Amino acid sequence: MGARTALMRARYAQRGLAATSLDRTTQAMLLRQLYLSHFEARRFRHAHDLAVQAAELGVLPDVLYQDAARAALAAGDLDEAVLHLRTAARRGPASRRAFHWWTLGSTLFLAQRYGEAIAALTRASRGGTHDKPLYRAHLALARIAGGEPVQHLQETIDALAAAPCGQGYGRFVLGHLAYAAGVWSAARKYLDAFVKRTESGRVALGIALEGELRMARATLAKMAAN
Repeated sequence: MGARTALMRARYAQRGLAATSLDRTTQAMLLRQLYLSHFEARRFRHAHDLAVQAAELGVLPDVLYQDAARAALAAGDLDEAVLHLRTAARRGPASRRAFHWWTLGSTLFLAQRYGEAIAALTRASRGGTHDKPLYRAHLALARIAGGEPVQHLQETIDALAAAPCGQGYGRFVLGHLAYAAGVWSAARKYLDAFVKRTESGRVALGIALEGELRMARATLAKMAAN
């Protein structure tokens, strides 16, 4: 886990997996580290297969199906990613179910499958706790993109901006809600912050958020052109 490069992570994980006796938890965690090394090296199909193999051990299967979904999506297989995310939502504990529905909704939103995104984000917003402002704001964004009316938009923006979940990924949502509301100065601020933070973060995170980065840059370009 402390390896500085994808290559070293893979070597340590393979060395551990070569041990003659491993309990399921250790095996799953070593497979996940091997998955991360392949994911960071952009060997997405290999990463996907490792994540599925780890999930089938029954240790944190919802987390590992999330990993499989990221790899499938990076490999260009949206339908497979959606299938894994639905499995994660079905098999995850109640405390993580809303997160899985939100991840599914955000994936469908980027794919412009707005009706399905709205359905998933609605389920997320019903079950979310401290991340509920993010889920509700993302639901509002999907409804706007899908041509549905959204009431109390500024209240939704303010609630997310004031919450801890308004940092990080929340800035992507805030930026696009501000853009939809016509407050372009705020939109630029949020989207610039999202892009800079994501580009300077972990390699795996940057890969996982490539779709959001493309959308954020495109929105910034639209504002710069006007």
